Amino acid sequence: MKRLFVLIFFCCITSLFLLQVSRAHISAPAASVLRVMCLPTRPLALTVALEQGLFAKHGVDVQAQIAANSEELRSALAGGTIDLAHAAVDNAVALAEKAHVDVVVVMGGEGSTNELIAQPLIHSVPDLRGRTMIVDAPTTAYAIQLKKILLLNGLQASRDYQIKAVGSTPLRLSSMRENKEYAASILGPPTSLIAKHEGFVSLGTTQQFLGPYQGIGAFVRRAWAKENRNLLTSYIAASIEAQRWIMDPAHKERVTALLEKEFHLSSDLAREAYDSWIVAPGGLEADSRINLEGFRNVLRLRAEIEHTWSEETPGPEKYYDPSYYDAALSTLSPAK
Repeated sequence: MKRLFVLIFFCCITSLFLLQVSRAHISAPAASVLRVMCLPTRPLALTVALEQGLFAKHGVDVQAQIAANSEELRSALAGGTIDLAHAAVDNAVALAEKAHVDVVVVMGGEGSTNELIAQPLIHSVPDLRGRTMIVDAPTTAYAIQLKKILLLNGLQASRDYQIKAVGSTPLRLSSMRENKEYAASILGPPTSLIAKHEGFVSLGTTQQFLGPYQGIGAFVRRAWAKENRNLLTSYIAASIEAQRWIMDPAHKERVTALLEKEFHLSSDLAREAYDSWIVAPGGLEADSRINLEGFRNVLRLRAEIEHTWSEETPGPEKYYDPSYYDAALSTLSPAK
């Protein structure tokens, strides 16, 4: 009888333990998957959020890939094979206006510290007359920057120079190395820094030529955002936390080491990238905010160069919905 009592007691304890384990699993659901595509590389905040477990903390399982060019990225978002795109926000405007895909920008992250980089024997913008420029895609983002800069110097596309699409920023530098006929391109850091160290020439920064410009941001299909609001705000919250960590001066050495590893830079180049990109005006945006004046400039340039709108140029509010960002920010402690 005593042996039977012990057996019954053991079975009860075991059952209670298994019930608690089961309840624990029920109360901690698996992280929701979010498919992300980036151009030209993964934003540093995405890398930090992955490495430090910030996405996992917010219940998001991020599956990230890098696009070869903006056309691939836009097609993937339009077709629903990805959920969120990280690229120059002008790509979202192009999707909305040219491909009639209802997309919305939900977060910023980076301005534009791009430079017009040319072959070593070219020393001024007028020297580009009669040459071939290379771009990612001919009618979006940094190609529009290029066209405007050349127009400021009296050069018009097709008449005074040719444009060839070759793909993302790293691919453009590789193409300029291999083919000296490719005279110049808009390159951003750290690729622009690598180019200058290899002897290519900077003809000026886009900030000098064009003023503020909203570069990299996150955008999604509007219907998907409405259906996945909690997932999206959790992703944004983790990204903001990562951006805060990157921009905290106390982490300068660790961020420099991360730049060195992530982009295969020398220690000197990594330090230069930190100073001229990460914390420089026009570089990373605090809390991954949208620069609204920079976004207005994106739209003004598109109106002037690509003639996208026959009437008045719309404002950023047509393409940017701050409600997801604001909801994410409200879940975090105030920045230091």
